[in-house]
Amino acid sequence: MHTLAKGGKRHYEGIITITRSGTGFFSIGENKEDMVIPRESLGTAFPGDTVRVVEDGFVRGRINGKVISVLKRAHDTFVGTLSVENERAVLIPDMKRMYTSFIISGEHPDTGHKVLVRFTHWGAHEELPTATVEEDIGIAGVHETEMRALALGEGFNPSFPAKVTQEALNIEKEGGARIVAEIARGTRRDFRDTTTFTIDPVDAKDFDDALSVKMLPDGKVEVGIHIADVSFFVTDGTAIDTEARSRSTSVYLVDRTIPMLPEILSNDLCSLKQNEDRLTMSAVFVLDAHGNVHERWFGETIINSNRRFTYEDAQKSLESGQGDFAEELKTLNSIAKNIRIARVASGAIEFDTAEVKIELDNAGKPIAIHLKERYDTNLLIEDFMLLANTEVAQKLTNEAKKRGLSHSFMYRVHDAPDPDRIENLSLFLRVLGYHLEVHAGKVKGTDLNAIIEKSKGIPKEYLIKTAILRSMAKAVYTTKNIGHYGLAFTSYTHFTSPIRRYPDMLVHRALKHYTQDTLIPQKDLDGLEEVATHSSEREVAASHAERDSIKMKQVEFLAPHVGDEFDAVISGVTERGIYIEENTTHADGMVRITLLGDDYFEYDSAHYRLVGQRTKKTYTLGDPIRVKLIAARVAEKELDFSVASSS
Repeated sequence: MHTLAKGGKRHYEGIITITRSGTGFFSIGENKEDMVIPRESLGTAFPGDTVRVVEDGFVRGRINGKVISVLKRAHDTFVGTLSVENERAVLIPDMKRMYTSFIISGEHPDTGHKVLVRFTHWGAHEELPTATVEEDIGIAGVHETEMRALALGEGFNPSFPAKVTQEALNIEKEGGARIVAEIARGTRRDFRDTTTFTIDPVDAKDFDDALSVKMLPDGKVEVGIHIADVSFFVTDGTAIDTEARSRSTSVYLVDRTIPMLPEILSNDLCSLKQNEDRLTMSAVFVLDAHGNVHERWFGETIINSNRRFTYEDAQKSLESGQGDFAEELKTLNSIAKNIRIARVASGAIEFDTAEVKIELDNAGKPIAIHLKERYDTNLLIEDFMLLANTEVAQKLTNEAKKRGLSHSFMYRVHDAPDPDRIENLSLFLRVLGYHLEVHAGKVKGTDLNAIIEKSKGIPKEYLIKTAILRSMAKAVYTTKNIGHYGLAFTSYTHFTSPIRRYPDMLVHRALKHYTQDTLIPQKDLDGLEEVATHSSEREVAASHAERDSIKMKQVEFLAPHVGDEFDAVISGVTERGIYIEENTTHADGMVRITLLGDDYFEYDSAHYRLVGQRTKKTYTLGDPIRVKLIAARVAEKELDFSVASSS
C-alpha cells in the first residue's frame, strides 16, 4: 500500500528484501521497478521485515527510498557463530541475507560456539543491533551443532515445550485404550478385512497413508486411500495443537526428522503400522480400469495394514509378479498409469525432478551421494494421493456451497504463470528453435509438456526445463480457490499427510464436520487465512533448512577434493559469473566472471549466457563444462570453481 505524504513524497508499507551487501529492495507495484534502498537508508530494518519507506530521490534513473520505521519484525531470533570485534562479543549470523552482526549483551559462551540469540534493540544512532544468548548450540563445525543450528535458524526447535511433552505422555498412557474404545463405538467404516498396505521409503518411521484394494464382481476395483486420523488425538486448543500450528510442518534434514508432532503420535499411535488396528480418515473410490471414478465415499474408518512395503519391495513384487499382493499392486499400477495419462492430457505439467540422497557414517560425515531412484511404486502412490486430494477438495467445496459458507477450508493453489514471464519464456524458446503457443501471456500445460518431451535426451534439456520451471508461480495455501495450474486441477487441497503438515489436519476436521453433518464452529473459520499464510511461510522455511542441510554435506563431501577437476553443467548465469552443478554429487558452485578466461565477458540476459567480447567464447545455461574445485567453505555451504584448463 502507499500514501502521499506531506511534500508530495509517497510513503509505502510492505516487506523489504535486503542483500548480503546491505542493499535493500522494495516492491512499489506491478510493472514497476523495485525501489532501491541504500545501506545507509535501511534504518534498523532486517531482511523480510515489514517496513514503512519513503521516496528519497533518483539514482541512475531508479527511485531510491529510505526506511522510516519498522512495523513488524520477520525474525526476533537468529543463529550464528560468536566472535570478537573491537574487544566486543558479537554474533556473525548464519543467515546469508543478514548484512549486520549483533553485539552480545549479558553472559555468553566462548567464541567459536554456535548460539541462538534473541534480538533486543537497535537504537537509531547505534552502529549495531544488540541481542542476548538464549541457547549455546555447541562448537561450530561439529555435525550435531550444525544440524541443530540449521533447524533453529529457520525457527524450528527440535525440542517440544514442557506442556506439549506432558500432553504427549498422557496420550501415550491412554492412546491404546482410546483406539479400542473408538472402534467399539461401531461408527466407523471397517476395512480390517480388506487387503491393505503401506508403501514408503526404507527409512520411514511415520506411515500416514495406506491403500486398500478390493476386486468387485463387475470388474471394477474399490480403492481406499486411508490417511492417519491425527485429529482424533490432536484437538483444537490443546498444547500439542498450538505447537503443531506454530510449526506447521515437519522438517527433514539429511540425518533426522524434526517432527511437527511428538513421536508417540507421529511414529506410534497415528502411524499406520503393520498388523495393528489404526484409526483413519478415508477417501474410497470405485474405479474402472481406465481410472474413471464411478463412486466415491469419504469418512472415518478403521484399518489394519497387512504389509509395510518399501518402494523397493513393492517394485520387486510388481516386476516379478510374485510375492505379497503382487496382483493387487499390478492392478493399482495399471489404474494409476491411466489416471496419470488423463491428468497429463488435461494439462498437468510433467516435471521429473531428481532428489539427492546423502549417506552419512555414525559421526555424521558424508560418505556417498547419489540420486534417489524413482520407481513405478513411487508414481503409483503419488497418483492415488493426488486423486484423494483433488476429490476431497471438490467434496469440501460442494459441501461448503450447500451451507452458504466461503473460505471454510484451505486449498492448495498454484497460480497461472506471470504473463510477462511466459512471454519471455516464449522468446527464449524461439531462439532454441521451439515454438510455444502463447495467447495474451497465457500458455497451456499440454504445450509446455510437448516441449519438455521434445527436449528429452538432447544437450539443451536441462536448459529448457530450468527456464520453464523459473517461469512458474509458487504453490501456496489459501482459503480462496484459484485452482492448481501445475496439476491442472480446478480444486485441490492437502489431505494425505496430517502427521507432517498442519493444513492436512485442518482439512480432516472440516471433512469430519461435513460427513457427520455438524456445524463448523465460527472460531475454526476465523483467522483461517492467516493460518494458511503462516503455513506457506513455514513450508518455505522448512525447505530452506532441508536444502541447506544437503548443501552443507555436499560441500563437506567435496572439501578433500580441492584441486580436482569435475564434469558439470551450467545451472545459472549472472553478470557476476556462472553457477554450475557437479554431475556426480549434484552440488552447486560458482565460477566467478574473472575466472572464465582472458577476456571481457558480457551478460546476455535474453539468452541466459555470458559472451566474451574478444574471443566470442560463450557460457550458456545448460552447457556441459569441465571445472576445477578451488575452494570449499563448509560453514558458508559454498563451493568455488574455475574453468578447467582442459575445458
